[in-house]
Amino acid sequence: MPAPTNPKKRALMPSSPLRRALRAAGHHLSPVVQVGKEGLTEAVLRQLDEALLAHELVKMKVGTESPEDRLEIADRLLAEDVQVAQVLGRTVLAYRRHPERPRYEPAPAGARAERPEAKRAAAKGRRAPAKEKRAPARGQRAPARERRAPARGQRAPAKGQRPAGRRPAPRAKRTKR
Repeated sequence: MPAPTNPKKRALMPSSPLRRALRAAGHHLSPVVQVGKEGLTEAVLRQLDEALLAHELVKMKVGTESPEDRLEIADRLLAEDVQVAQVLGRTVLAYRRHPERPRYEPAPAGARAERPEAKRAAAKGRRAPAKEKRAPARGQRAPARERRAPARGQRAPAKGQRPAGRRPAPRAKRTKR
């Protein structure tokens, strides 16, 4: 099969499970960095560098007034040691692996940090204490395994029904006309 002649049809990052995962994770992100009428300046590159260090995966928005094309910006990002996972419209999805705690790629062998309690317990030949469980954030449901089970002898309510033991509210009496 011949190579595509359209310059827009080239891949900026090789297709891989990593790229698929990055595109899926980037779908829900909001643009953090915006390229404006000055183009891709040093200030924008500094802002992108800080955002990549904090988030590892960043969505960029290229303004319509930018003098550089979206693909030119993607090429310049590749020169800055940033991988481009996707260019969709005027949005660029940029990725750089975090040096200490990579979120999307596995950490290199031997770089996995253990909890200090686990190290001490292993030195003494015991198991490490379990991590503390945190309550869910306000307004969020607890995971299914942490929700309360029905009391002994009661069945869980079917979907859309009231829990057992609660009576329906009394109905208003109808009056004759």
